[in-house]
Order: sequence, then structure tokens, then C-alpha cells
Amino acid sequence: MSYDAREWVWDHSSSKGTARMVLALIADRCRDRRYIAYASVPALMKRANASRTAVRDALTQLIASGELTQLLGRKGPRGETYYHLPMVASFLAGQAAEGDRIPAPQGARIPTLGGPESDPAATFEGRPDTGPGERIPTLGGTGFQPSGGTDSDPQNCNEPKVNGKSSSSASLITAAQWEIDDGTRTWLRHDGHLARLGEHGLRAADEKWRSYRATWGPRPAAAWGADWRTWIVREHAPTPELPHLRALPGGAAPLAGGMTRAEAHTAALLAALDEPTGME
Repeated sequence: MSYDAREWVWDHSSSKGTARMVLALIADRCRDRRYIAYASVPALMKRANASRTAVRDALTQLIASGELTQLLGRKGPRGETYYHLPMVASFLAGQAAEGDRIPAPQGARIPTLGGPESDPAATFEGRPDTGPGERIPTLGGTGFQPSGGTDSDPQNCNEPKVNGKSSSSASLITAAQWEIDDGTRTWLRHDGHLARLGEHGLRAADEKWRSYRATWGPRPAAAWGADWRTWIVREHAPTPELPHLRALPGGAAPLAGGMTRAEAHTAALLAALDEPTGME
């Protein structure tokens, strides 16, 4: 169930930045078709690599948008807060209902997600000598598999692509492999980050982000994109370089011959020693 909920977040959620990352982390903990999971602010801070204020603001935004609902009066084993993902539940329930209306192919009965909520996984019933041309659904209920039709095929061309790669959980990339796409460039201009940082500052921030994330494990491209945007939002604009004091009006006169201050002092001392004193 966590796979379906996580895919919904990357493909359909309207949240951005830290809020999108927090929603994906909560969705990753869903274990049944009710799409309810518990999480604590410290755990979300650690997994999202975000501050306490950022995580709390993200939870407030998600609850206000309706993508997340806090279940009052219910706590986890260590006092964690329970959350419900109503939009995920509604969307996937509709997908399951649509799959129920499509007849299964003859010779095999492929289960759908239309069973009771307490059912952790549907079982597959068919001939033991299933031919190579028939698809056997993954056991364990780890993926969303409506029956019938080619739309449920993960290799179907209608499956959304993220950053030029497949959006399935198998398409994991490193931070160095992640590329800035057109949507991210539009976001940079629309939110004013390009004007704030400038081309040079943006390149420096990108290089610093890739350096800090080099030790992280592979992730989906959408996860890297959300983390990269959060990094850019927190990046400070570069401080303009102050001119040298000698270049300012009224500043000290430049040293002759391009000598340093120490060299000028040494030259003056040697010249004083060479002057006649009348005592020779």
C-alpha cells in the first residue's frame, strides 16, 4: 500500500518542497487500504533533513490543503501522531472500482483492490502451469494492480515519466545524475530565485547541493527535485564583493612599482642607510 500512496504523491500531489517530501514520507508508512500512518516530528525531521519549523509548517500546509488529516485522540506506540491521506484513499478507491468493472481474462482470476479493508493482500487463483504470455500479479499486495486491460502494465507508455526516466520505484538515481528540468527552471524564474541568486550564485548553490548529497543513496528523480528546491529556497544571496580601499576616492595612494607594503618599507630603509651623514 505504501507504494501506491507514494506514487500518488509524486504524480498527483499539489504540494511542493518540504511539504511534498513530508507527505511522501508519511505515505511510505501506509500499510493498508485505509491509508493511515503515524509519524513524529523528530522522525520526519531526520528523514527529510529539515528543521523542526520547516516540518511543522509543512504539516500545517498539508492539513490546510486537504491532502493530510490529523486523527485526534489516537497515538502511536511512542506517542506519535496518526495521519490519514484522504485524497490518496479516494483516488485509489476509484481506480479499484473501475478495475472491478473490467472482466478478468478467461483461464485466470486476477484480484483487484475491491476486497475488505482488513485484507492485507489478495490471493491469485489460476492454473499451476500458467503460460509465459499471462501476467502473474506480484504477491504480497505491495503494488496497485487493477485487473484487466493493458493500463495496469508497468511498461505501458502512458505511465508518467519523471526527469526523463520511469517513475517506478526501480528508477532510482543519485544526486549527481539528477538534472534540472524545464519545470524547475520555470519555478526558479517564477519564484524569483534566479533573480535573487543570479546565474553564478545558482551554479554555486547547485554544486554545493550535489557535494553534500553525494553520500546519499539513490532516490526517485522527484524526491531529488523536491530536496533541491528546498535547498535553493534556503540558500542566501551572494554578498557583493567590496572594492579595495585603494580603489575608493580618498584612499591611500598605490605603491610605486607595484611593490607590497613590506617591500616599500624595506626599500625606504635601505635608501636611508645609503644616504651620507657627514660623519664619514
